[in-house]
Amino acid sequence: MMKTKKKICSSCNTEQFIWKRHEGKPFCKNCWSTHLGKNIQKSTVKKVIPRVSKKRAKQDIEYLKIRIKFLNDNPLCQIKFPGCNNFATDVHHSFAGSNRNEYYLDNTSYFATCRSCHNYIHSNPLEARELGYLK
Repeated sequence: MMKTKKKICSSCNTEQFIWKRHEGKPFCKNCWSTHLGKNIQKSTVKKVIPRVSKKRAKQDIEYLKIRIKFLNDNPLCQIKFPGCNNFATDVHHSFAGSNRNEYYLDNTSYFATCRSCHNYIHSNPLEARELGYLK
């Protein structure tokens, strides 16, 4: 079994067990944690994690094109709940959850809705499911 020997710390110049070496200089635990450890520049470069995958980003670009065309073809709200303002501003996807990715670019599962009808669908999912607006 190898015994560690005490050596002279570069900071406090006392004989201590060496905790870390930096740039070839030995430091005891106390000196490293109170003095030098705070002054050493650590790498601050962080890897940026994208919010969406490259595949999803491509799908989103395609979806925006389809969405604009769909709203231009269907300018009026197709839902018409009480309080509807008749002009479609949103696209509601009838497939939600795990099925959404399969039908994300399929405009047969879309409904042109105004904001108030779209909010009503999502705040009343049981009624929307009965009426066929959610699957």
